[in-house]
Amino acid sequence: MKIGLITGDPGHPVLAAAAELLVRQGHEVEVVPPTGPVTGPVTGPADVYLLKARTPQALALAEELERRGAPVVNSAAATGLCQDRVRMADLARAAGLPFAATEAVGRLGELVDPAYPFVVKSRRSRRHDLVARVDGPARLRELAERWPDEPVVTQAFVPGTGWDQKLWVVDGQVFAARRQSELATGTGKSGRAEEWEPSAARAALALRVGEVFGLDVYGVDLLDGPAEPVIVDVNAFPGVRGRPGAPEALVALALRAGEERGQALAGLGGGPGRGVR
Repeated sequence: MKIGLITGDPGHPVLAAAAELLVRQGHEVEVVPPTGPVTGPVTGPADVYLLKARTPQALALAEELERRGAPVVNSAAATGLCQDRVRMADLARAAGLPFAATEAVGRLGELVDPAYPFVVKSRRSRRHDLVARVDGPARLRELAERWPDEPVVTQAFVPGTGWDQKLWVVDGQVFAARRQSELATGTGKSGRAEEWEPSAARAALALRVGEVFGLDVYGVDLLDGPAEPVIVDVNAFPGVRGRPGAPEALVALALRAGEERGQALAGLGGGPGRGVR
């Protein structure tokens, strides 16, 4: 089987480990740079693509591959949904998930008389985006000067222990850890991680997120709210670093998706381009 990795970082630990396992099992792995949509014939298309990159170019490429019948994990639509924090919050809350109240406010300089403290985030989720706690007008002015044109959302600040609860799901298997919150470190970066075992209820909540968002590989960030856990972010195809068993779960998912496509093609009696997503 041929598996395509849509990524700009093929050396990422979970991808590299999964690729090594696939090659050991006799499969072919192709790195597909996320440079943009397919404009010509697809030569030797893969049986399945893993969409790790989340740039607009990567999403355009994934959409075109899907249009041509190739299965993509996660789908371009599900991945794109997780890039927009307003759409993400709206969908989650409509489905009854305990997602933090999230409000689009335009740009930071347009905020009028906000209730402090609050959390501000870039509306578009991406690497090196804005995520910060705002405790007062001076901090708000500082961020507005550094990010003058950034469309943002605000979330109410949830007091907690200073640790984020990270749950990652790969093909229905839940992996977890706790990480020192970037809002607690004051550096804009997450601090140290430690082992953490989620309760059955929190693991079930993470699995429900995948059902709502149509995701097979994703991360859920939780905080302890006053009455129940609060979801503050959902990430399509996160790093899942250092979690034993995650590369094996990813390999099993990729192979099953490729096999299902092959079975669909055989049932239809068609060639490439007539498979299902």
